[in-house]
Amino acid sequence: YLNEIKDSVVAGFQWASKEGILCEENMRGVRLNIYDVTLHADAIHRGGGQIIPTTRRVAYASILTASPALMEPVYLVEIQCPENATGGIFNVLNRRRGTIQSNEVTPGTPMCVIKAHLPVNESFGFTADLRSQTGGQAFPQCVFDHWQILPGKWTTPAARPL
Repeated sequence: YLNEIKDSVVAGFQWASKEGILCEENMRGVRLNIYDVTLHADAIHRGGGQIIPTTRRVAYASILTASPALMEPVYLVEIQCPENATGGIFNVLNRRRGTIQSNEVTPGTPMCVIKAHLPVNESFGFTADLRSQTGGQAFPQCVFDHWQILPGKWTTPAARPL
């Protein structure tokens, strides 16, 4: 019987992974292991209309018991500026959940290059804020770098919509 429902189980899992349990976003790094299956003897009860929604609900329940997390994209920001403007850059990055990775002074020049990780959500208005804090002396460049777990607990009452 398992070969009869294989395509339906795959379709149910794909449906569940495309519409994630937390915010209906695609899920990443999820695997579902099937250890035991009990099927009805009548073939009418083993059709796609019965198996696909059931597989989706089983996947959702399994994911909720595995303590899922929300992920956010993070930019690698490279900022070129004079050495005397670094204080304003550090202030802006700290206010926006940025983490400084390196601060390299270019030999023979008053310029330095600061590399930092900045969550994409915090990057809106970043360039204008940076320019206002440094008097227009800082020049940022943002490139996607990685995903990280969103800080905070999504299960707290404050995180739930009203």
